[in-house]
Amino acid sequence: MKLTLETAQTIAKAARKKAKAMGIPMVITLVDDGANLVLSERMDGAMIAGIRISYDKAYTAAATTFPTHELGKLSQPGQEVYGLANTDGGRIIIFGGGIPLKDKSGSLVGAIGVSGGIASQDQQVAQAGVDAFSNLA
Repeated sequence: MKLTLETAQTIAKAARKKAKAMGIPMVITLVDDGANLVLSERMDGAMIAGIRISYDKAYTAAATTFPTHELGKLSQPGQEVYGLANTDGGRIIIFGGGIPLKDKSGSLVGAIGVSGGIASQDQQVAQAGVDAFSNLA
């Protein structure tokens, strides 16, 4: 399965709906399995810095196949991937809001990255997108 623009739009719509329900303008970005941009949208009022942050969250989730909030735990001092956030030119994000998209067989299809709230809010909005994808895959 490939992440098409149409599928990305469906995922983004679900994420946007969740962000609106939370009352937080967000930037929602989707990348394919090679971490290439498929879609990025900035809701009215979302912070400009969120454009790059959401893309880097999606990039991180696709490049590592791990949700960014899990990388946060693994990259603390003394943990297995300590220092990870300092790799790849600083693009690796280690806080919530980036989640890989996998098909039913577990193969990576792409990833979603969300920025605009605190990490736990970004995570909730990203999860809404993942849930929509799960209904399609």
